[in-house]
Amino acid sequence: MTQRELFLRHVAQTSEAPLCFQVSKAEGVYLFDEAGKKHIDLIGGISVCNVGHGNEKVIAAIKEQAEHYLHVMVYGEVIQSPQVKYAQSLAKYLPSQLQNIYFTNSGTEATEGAMKLAKRVTGRSKMISFKQSYHGSTQGALSVMGSEYWQQAFRPLLPDIYQFDYNDAQVIDAIDDKTACIILEPVQSEAGIIIPDIKWMQAIRKKCDEVGAFLIYDEIQTAFGRTGNLFRFLEIDIIPDILLLGKALGGGMPMGAFISNKEVMDTFMYNPVLGHITTFGGHPVCCAAGLAGFEYLIENNLTDDVKRKEMLFKKLLVHPSILKVSSCGLLMAIHFENYETNKKIIDTCIVNGVFTDWFLFASNALRIAPPLIISEREIEEACRIILKSIDEVLNHS
Repeated sequence: MTQRELFLRHVAQTSEAPLCFQVSKAEGVYLFDEAGKKHIDLIGGISVCNVGHGNEKVIAAIKEQAEHYLHVMVYGEVIQSPQVKYAQSLAKYLPSQLQNIYFTNSGTEATEGAMKLAKRVTGRSKMISFKQSYHGSTQGALSVMGSEYWQQAFRPLLPDIYQFDYNDAQVIDAIDDKTACIILEPVQSEAGIIIPDIKWMQAIRKKCDEVGAFLIYDEIQTAFGRTGNLFRFLEIDIIPDILLLGKALGGGMPMGAFISNKEVMDTFMYNPVLGHITTFGGHPVCCAAGLAGFEYLIENNLTDDVKRKEMLFKKLLVHPSILKVSSCGLLMAIHFENYETNKKIIDTCIVNGVFTDWFLFASNALRIAPPLIISEREIEEACRIILKSIDEVLNHS
């Protein structure tokens, strides 16, 4: 049997039409298929591979840590230097309100931990989230996801969840003394890149302070330079009570984190003891890889060119069939008339040498979230292939 046939038979599937792109190697901004053909990666593992595939510093850190030890004990019981070093390094770039870090296995688990933390500290159950938001697909995270399409098959979910439209002023009045938390993305990614109104964000922060509710920022996709700043909240200068990280946090390894202040996080220590536990969260190899990727990002000033590269993409991506290009740094969406057209263009792009995909809540939009190391020449080539693919699809319609 072929690898494709074995993949479809033995690996649990999540859709009826997986991309079935067989990866043989990944290097820099390129993915190589089983025939050795290289493709410019415009997905970056869904905003994971910010420092590129096969980054030498990350690979070296993985090898070095693997030679010392792998898993030794459940999270939080023994001192593991990769965890300590990475937490300390992250804390240097975070404000005083966000200095205590709980490492998880994924962004979804970070969401779960943050929801528990907000309920534990406030003693409240009401949570507010937004339509077309994505925070993960485990049952708690799914409860605050902004789409009935993905929720309905798995109900009943968590009670006391209230959802509003992103940028809707009505949410301000809904934040009250029964509210445990409000969770939002500082850029709504899976909706096709929607940027919030800053005054709206400021009003939410103010109301949360007034009623004692937690403001949770999901920066799982936006952090680590993706939007042109190390963290998106630093750019808008509105600090959350809890910060969620994932995706690029592990330098290509599976990792997430939720971050708050020590006083808040310490509530997991009592009533009950071990209020939040994980076996593999903060795995030493993942922490070593994440720290190496983070240091590479800082040392090479990868955030400095993000806005310029964003503008180059937008300058080149001009075509009569493109309705708009929405973006925040190198988190971009090319909007077409409908999903059918978009899917044909995506499939044609892959054939022509550009790897991309669509968005959960904007299926008519093509995703651009490449490694931040992508060069101007590679951007120009990627855009040439996209425009060529659009023409091929339209000419065959």
